[in-house]
Amino acid sequence: MTSQRAQAYGRVMKTLDDMSAAKLLASEQQRIRDASDTLLFCDSPDAPGARDAFADIEELIRHLSETERWTDERARALGDDVTACGPVVQLA
Repeated sequence: MTSQRAQAYGRVMKTLDDMSAAKLLASEQQRIRDASDTLLFCDSPDAPGARDAFADIEELIRHLSETERWTDERARALGDDVTACGPVVQLA
């Protein structure tokens, strides 16, 4: 885990605190927590659960945006923060 990943995790938790009751269902909050927790403790993008966490958060962010419950910008920022909790994906 790096300090950048820990900071991203902190931003995710702050977003949940700030937005949870008004903008997220309890099940959505839990999905975000689960993905963030999983990614924070992964040592590679191929670690068990990492791909599922990335895919689940991508699906949730798309849903929040498409249903116009969140703005595109806000949903993407949350998705970026959750993704930043995880290990860096090396591009070839």
